[in-house]
Amino acid sequence: MLGKETIKRITERVLGMSDADQTEVAFLGGTTALTRFANNYIHQNILETNTQVTIRVALGKKLGVATTNDLSDDALEATLARARTIANFQPENPDFKTLPTPDDAGTPRNDLFVETTASTTPDLRADGAGAVCRLAGEKGLTAAGAFSTNVQEIAAGNSLGVFSYGHSTAANLLTVVMGENSSGYASSTSRDVSDIDAEAVAREAVGKALRSKDPIDIEPGEYTVVLEEYAMGGLLEYLALSGGFSGLALQEGRSFLKPGELITGESINVYDDGSDQRALAMPVDMEGVAKRRVELIRNGVGGEAVYDSYTANREGKQSTGHALPAPNPWGPFPLHIFMDAGSTPRDELTKGIERGIWVTRFHYMGVVHPLKAIITGMTRDGTFLIENGEVTRPVKNLRFNQAVLEAWQHATLGDTIKLQKGFLFGSAAAPAARIERFNFASATSF
Repeated sequence: MLGKETIKRITERVLGMSDADQTEVAFLGGTTALTRFANNYIHQNILETNTQVTIRVALGKKLGVATTNDLSDDALEATLARARTIANFQPENPDFKTLPTPDDAGTPRNDLFVETTASTTPDLRADGAGAVCRLAGEKGLTAAGAFSTNVQEIAAGNSLGVFSYGHSTAANLLTVVMGENSSGYASSTSRDVSDIDAEAVAREAVGKALRSKDPIDIEPGEYTVVLEEYAMGGLLEYLALSGGFSGLALQEGRSFLKPGELITGESINVYDDGSDQRALAMPVDMEGVAKRRVELIRNGVGGEAVYDSYTANREGKQSTGHALPAPNPWGPFPLHIFMDAGSTPRDELTKGIERGIWVTRFHYMGVVHPLKAIITGMTRDGTFLIENGEVTRPVKNLRFNQAVLEAWQHATLGDTIKLQKGFLFGSAAAPAARIERFNFASATSF
């Protein structure tokens, strides 16, 4: 890591060289350590350290952006000049008002860094990977996956007086364990590597692979399902990926959010909070604005979208701390998304289901219709039949096409949430759920 003081010095140096009307210097980087395994042995160990510096200048209402990871004075000066040249050739953006001010930025929290994670050794990651590989081998199965630990730092300063810095940590162990015609998945995610129980991850994935052996055919159609936390977290992430929670999507009329209107079941509460210590949190965004909690859906009612300074200024609002690195055609994005748990014990979600399907997780997901929140995907790594309230036989995987908010109108939520590693440096946390009507459009042969 560069550290706060080093980044501040670089920021001041760049700002001192700039003659633009407004200038912003943003940093995103850190250290990523990764131990990969496949066929029950470790085959790769990497350590990467990098920092990307993005310089944005405003010449009136003309904006230019340039990026480098060379922190020498000459490279920074050249990058600044490149950003200025780009701005000169841009048309004026009538919606641009200003970069964030110190009043906009607020004060980020600074307690999201865990030294134990930052100082994790390759030996510790190898021990975790080894626990998975050994148990898989003992059961005649094959394990693949990765154990990663990360330190992220993010900072931004501008010529209006903003300077914000934050750093945080993340750890993630995930595996897919495979048999001749079966597979099982498990993962564990935390800011603190000490929370990762490799033996528990191994037992979960191996257990799924053993139970899913020799799956039977099942007809596609509408079923009552129990979606594990992995599956619900995937749906939550893809709702975010659809852009539906973005202030830009709302302004452009392509969001499902509908603030103030009932859009899903009253048991559904979704929010984004990059300062929540349970998340793989980052305390500031790429404009230096402190992240705050945003209620996206409350009791089924559409809430507030997330904003960066550009989209907020278009409506006379304040940024919620959700800016991505410039230039950013996607708009603000929720990266630390939560769904509140319900009150039903996870083991009781199958009660009363005469014939349904238990889903471990989804893959090959995609957004079919953003306005209707329709998502497609396939089940994977542990799909089972539910008969008379009990999980019984494994079934072959199914493809779904489902309007997610419509499905959640008929959801009973489990009483605990599970954190999962998400897009970029974000995370998603959701409970398991029972959904009364879930549409599987087709079946597979495996």
